[in-house]
Amino acid sequence: MAMTYDDVLEKVKEVLTGALAVDDDQVTPKAKLNADLGAESIDYLDITFQLEKAFKIKIPQNDLIPQNLFTDPRFVSNGVMTADGLAELHRLMPFADLSEFDKNPNINSFRDVFTVDTLVRYMMLKVNGNLDGAPPPGDQPEAPEAPSA
Repeated sequence: MAMTYDDVLEKVKEVLTGALAVDDDQVTPKAKLNADLGAESIDYLDITFQLEKAFKIKIPQNDLIPQNLFTDPRFVSNGVMTADGLAELHRLMPFADLSEFDKNPNINSFRDVFTVDTLVRYMMLKVNGNLDGAPPPGDQPEAPEAPSA
């Protein structure tokens, strides 16, 4: 039986609260992994490992985060994703809400694409093979305020 959005969200919350040492109420669908939950580069490895373990799947390298696009001159010019790069990103990441990144495709802001919802939708694709039952991108509760430094 296919997992619902809420089922997947609960498992993703468990992974993120453990990996990032954040409170459950901070892990909302719109929460950005970096800005709102404090994830750093090294945390993405742990999150990926924990997602594999929680969902009993394998996440291939460059599947969740297609890093190879960002070093390809056909797709990036002067730190900005080209039209071809954006098209490729949309093809490789149908689970992600790329609407804000499309407006300002500076590769340094790409990390903002990674919200809790992005992970939930990715896991739904991996586990169910589709996004049936997932709310449209951007149709989730607000993210909590970022912790002050």
